[in-house]
Amino acid sequence: MTKHTVACIDGSALSDAVADYAAWSATRLNNQLVLLNVLDDVRKGDESDYSGQIGMDERQRLLTEFTDLEEKRSKLARQQGHLFLEAVEKHVKSVYPEPLLRQRHGDLVDTLADIENDVRLLVIGRQGKRATKTPSQIGQYIGHQVERVIRTLHRPIWVISDSFKTPERIMIAYDHSATAKKAVEMVARSPLFAGMPVHVVMVGAETGDHQAQLDSAASILAEQGFTDVQTALISGDVEPSLNEYAQENQIDVMVMGAYGHSRIREFFVGSHTNKLISSAKVPLLLLR
Repeated sequence: MTKHTVACIDGSALSDAVADYAAWSATRLNNQLVLLNVLDDVRKGDESDYSGQIGMDERQRLLTEFTDLEEKRSKLARQQGHLFLEAVEKHVKSVYPEPLLRQRHGDLVDTLADIENDVRLLVIGRQGKRATKTPSQIGQYIGHQVERVIRTLHRPIWVISDSFKTPERIMIAYDHSATAKKAVEMVARSPLFAGMPVHVVMVGAETGDHQAQLDSAASILAEQGFTDVQTALISGDVEPSLNEYAQENQIDVMVMGAYGHSRIREFFVGSHTNKLISSAKVPLLLLR
């Protein structure tokens, strides 16, 4: 089955950046770019029983007006969504000339779950359409829909928080868990970051065992043709330590297994899920 790079487009301040990263990724992965707009379910009219207070004729009139109103709202929402898609299509045309435009009706997570088998990479903004500020003004929080998507899907998810910058250097947050090892293997095999410098970073004590674990991860990357691989053991709290390292080493993308063990796992349980995603200054690619 064909695997696509899917960009979630909702007209928010991050839509162009999401499309930029998705177009860049689709080109690197040599697959189809899909620009997807998911319309919220149209709100239904009041279904309370007022039969004892409103006459039958009046009830029928109100029902007809509600139906007409919802049809108009649905039509306007579809038109608005198409405008979002067409604007983004024009925006990425120089990079990816022929993206597929798709519009679906319903819940975002349910829609993505339905098409999950066709998705190779999902690209989504850290905040959705309810965030009305520009990317540089958006606060450090993630949208509730984004969190639901991350918890539900079992596909790589690229969470975008700012305007596009061509990735040149990546960092893998590594803790020697099964998911961290899988993340290294996925990066090693994928053409997405092929040939780029890679930093494999672990937050922990400087022990021979930890360094051996990092060296093992580095060797997997080297075997797949990555010629510039650096490892680092850093101390401190996971979230600020990783962010500080990324800033100091001009990292463009932070890669992490969506679920791990030991200290990094703390950032993907309960409310901690939001902390690293919301605080990262670079896009975060979550691998499952």
